[in-house]
Amino acid sequence: SAKCGACGPGYATPLDAMKGKYSPREEIVYVPCIYRNTGTEKPDYLATVDVDPKSPHYCQVIHRLPMPNLRDELHHSGWNACSSCFGDATKRRNRLILPSLISSRIYVVDVGTDLRAPRMHKIVEPVELFWKGNVANPHTSHCLGSGDILISCLGDPSGNGKGGFILLDGETFEVKGNWEHGEKVPPLNYDFWYQPRHNVMMSTEWGAPKALAGGFNPADIERGHYGRRINVWDWSTHTYVQAIDLGKGSIPLEIRFLHRPDAAEGFVGCALSGAVHRFYKTEKGDWAAEKVIEVPSKKVQGWLLPDMPGLITDILISLDDRFLYFSNWLHGDVRQYDISDTRKPRLVGQVFLGGSITKGGPVAVVEDKELQCQPEPFVIKGKRVPGGPQMIQLSLDGKRLYVTTSLYSGWDKQFYPDLVREGSVMLQIDVDTERGGLKVNKNFLVDFGKEPDGPVLAHEIRYPGGDSTSDIWM
Repeated sequence: SAKCGACGPGYATPLDAMKGKYSPREEIVYVPCIYRNTGTEKPDYLATVDVDPKSPHYCQVIHRLPMPNLRDELHHSGWNACSSCFGDATKRRNRLILPSLISSRIYVVDVGTDLRAPRMHKIVEPVELFWKGNVANPHTSHCLGSGDILISCLGDPSGNGKGGFILLDGETFEVKGNWEHGEKVPPLNYDFWYQPRHNVMMSTEWGAPKALAGGFNPADIERGHYGRRINVWDWSTHTYVQAIDLGKGSIPLEIRFLHRPDAAEGFVGCALSGAVHRFYKTEKGDWAAEKVIEVPSKKVQGWLLPDMPGLITDILISLDDRFLYFSNWLHGDVRQYDISDTRKPRLVGQVFLGGSITKGGPVAVVEDKELQCQPEPFVIKGKRVPGGPQMIQLSLDGKRLYVTTSLYSGWDKQFYPDLVREGSVMLQIDVDTERGGLKVNKNFLVDFGKEPDGPVLAHEIRYPGGDSTSDIWM
C-alpha cells in the first residue's frame, strides 16, 4: 500500500499504481487451489507462491492455507479494501475474500498479520446467503468506497439462475443483505464492474448453477441456461435499468471498464461466441455495445462439436488503458491488443500455451481461418503442459503477465482430463510494453501437479498490493 500519510489502501490513480514509487515488483502471489472433481478428497487451499527471481524459493509454493471443508470450489477472490478506499486512512488491504462457487461459503482470510503465511479470519456459512439474500454460488468480490464488500451470486439456493448480489460489512464481514433494490433482476449473473462517475454498474452472465455444476451440455444453451447479456444497473439506486443483448450463446464472462475513473467505456469477453465487445455510453445517456474482436471458430474432427470456439475465458486491461489481453482456453493462445483506438483493437502479441488443437492430439483441424497448421504442444522445462491458458493477471508495471490453466473443475474434467490428472501450471509471459509483443519466460514454471497431496487445479492470481483486475478508482 502507498505510504502517503493520511491515505488508505491502494493508489491515488491507475498511473500511480503502474509507475509510482510505491508499486514495487510483485514478490508473492496468492492462488486458490481446487481439489473438487480431481478424485482427491482433500479441501481446497490458498497457495502463496514466490515469484521473486532473487529468492531461493522462486517458482515455489511457500505456504498453503487449507479450507476446513471439502468440495468448496474456490474460484475468484477480492479484497476487503482497495484503491476505492484510497482516501480513507482507517482502511487497510489486509483481508482476502474467497467466495466458494459450489458450496456457497465465503472465507475471509487474514493476509495482514503475515503476508507470506495467510490465516483464516472468518467463515460466512451458506445459510447466511440463503436466508438473508435468497442467493447462492458467490462469484466476484469487489470492495466499495463505503467500506462494504459487494459479491455477485450466480443463482438462488435451489440452483436456478438469478442476478443477485450480496453485501458484506467490511469490518465484521457479516452479511448485510442484498445490494439490489426492487423486484426486477436479470435471469443470470457472473462478473461485474462499477463506475460511480457515470452512476453505473455492469454485470455479465455465465449460466445457471444447476446447469454448469456437472459440466457443459450444449443443449442447455437452447434451454436458456447460459447467458447473453450485459446488464446495466443504476449505481446510486441499486436498480436494474437496461439489458444489452450480445446474442444467443455468447456467454459474456469477464467485464472491464477502462481504468481511468471518468471513462465511459470498456470491454467484455464472450466465451462461446469468441467475441470481444466494446460497451460504451451513448449520447442519449444509456449504454450500447459493438463487436470489436472476433476469434473465428475452427472446424474440427474428434471433439465435442464440429466447430471449436476459442472460448475467451479471461480478459484484462493494462493500468494505462493501452493494452487489452485475453485467453482462448480451448484454442490455447493468449493475445495482446493495442487499444489506443478502443473501436479498433490491433493484435500486437500472441503466444500458444497448449490448448485442444495441438499437433498429435485427438483433435484434427479441418478448416482454420487463422492458422496455417496446428500449433506444437507447449513444453517448458521438459514438461508438456496439459490444458490451455485461462486466468491471467498483469503486473502493475504491465511487463509480466501471469497465466494459470484451470477454468472450473467440472469443465476441466470434461475438456482436459489430462489437466485434472496432472494438475495445472502457472506460467509467466514477458510483455513488450513499447511496441507490443509476448514472449514466454522459459525459466518460470509453477507445477501444481507436484503438490504434497497430489495434483491440484490452480485458478485466479492476486498480488498483496492490488492488481489490474481488482482495484477500482472512484
